[in-house]
Amino acid sequence: MKKNSQISRRRFLENSTIAAMSTLGVPNVIAASKSSSQIIVGEGAHQFEVLHNWARLPDRFSWQTTHNVSVDREGLLYVIHEGTENLKDHPAIFVFDPRGEYVRSFGSQFQGGGHGLEVRTEGAVQFLYVTGYQGLKFFAKLTLTGETVWERHAPMESKIYANDEDTNPKKVWGRDRFMPTNIAFRPDGGFYVADGYGAYQVHQYDKDANWVSVFGGVGQENGQFQLPHGIWMDNRPGRELSIVVADRVNARLQWFTLEGKHLKTLDGFILPANVDTYKEMMVVPDLSARVTLVDGNDRIVAHLGEDPEWRAEVLKDNRKLRQQPDRWVSGKFLHPHDACFDADGNIFVAEWVQTGRITKLRRLS
Repeated sequence: MKKNSQISRRRFLENSTIAAMSTLGVPNVIAASKSSSQIIVGEGAHQFEVLHNWARLPDRFSWQTTHNVSVDREGLLYVIHEGTENLKDHPAIFVFDPRGEYVRSFGSQFQGGGHGLEVRTEGAVQFLYVTGYQGLKFFAKLTLTGETVWERHAPMESKIYANDEDTNPKKVWGRDRFMPTNIAFRPDGGFYVADGYGAYQVHQYDKDANWVSVFGGVGQENGQFQLPHGIWMDNRPGRELSIVVADRVNARLQWFTLEGKHLKTLDGFILPANVDTYKEMMVVPDLSARVTLVDGNDRIVAHLGEDPEWRAEVLKDNRKLRQQPDRWVSGKFLHPHDACFDADGNIFVAEWVQTGRITKLRRLS
């Protein structure tokens, strides 16, 4: 495999700014509006009350660049931070109740590279699947209280990765490196791991976490990726079961069969970061200052928080605004990195901002 030069997160984002500034108009662009003391985004059948900073941490902890969110069947919200490397004893995963109150925390092993997490029910038991990038380069299965079931490192049998990438991981970026970002679940107990920041590939594993196969690769053609950051099993009603990948720098979603054959591509995004579904609806957090809703026919029906002038403000000065919460505007997003639905169709949004932020979009319609 041809090796590319080391690519940093900064370069990813600088490249994507060009895409952000050239995005075409999309039907049903939604602007924030204010009703009495509420901040409302959306219109018609897609209205939500915006509750910024919904999750509250005890004073003994600090917010550290929030990355991903997931809800369990009891309605508890799990939040993972990238975490700060020099705070090795600080938890990276926090759990909140349906009121946004702190319940518990764990996962200090993900400090400095915590990225994706998803809750999965296996029989009567729920588990967390977590990915770590930067210098961590592994993914793991945990109980909901933080005990490790197993860990897996770079799948060397795929013949993609540099020597010792599995046994001696270092904070080195490149297409021959393993930087897992997110996980999606197969109905047979297996799962997929998106190597979003590394080889730009999607790996399939069986139910025992044994590597099976891989698909993808670097490029702009259908079936190729430029940063396959998010992945999800699209099981919305009336559809053939498929895998959907948020192909971030290519500004699109791509659908695949369970064997990795390309099915379709949907454009109209800026920096799509991940995917979640609720009934026939799909939510796509867009790292460029908005949250997009897609209906059961794969039509973009709303961009929540859409504001081109605000986006330009967010992107300028090397994104310094992500470090300045006193300048943030209610009802506007900066960098939505992940979003998930709860059982009632409310949406939780985690933003890639230095001081962390979890927003609840309370469904009104």
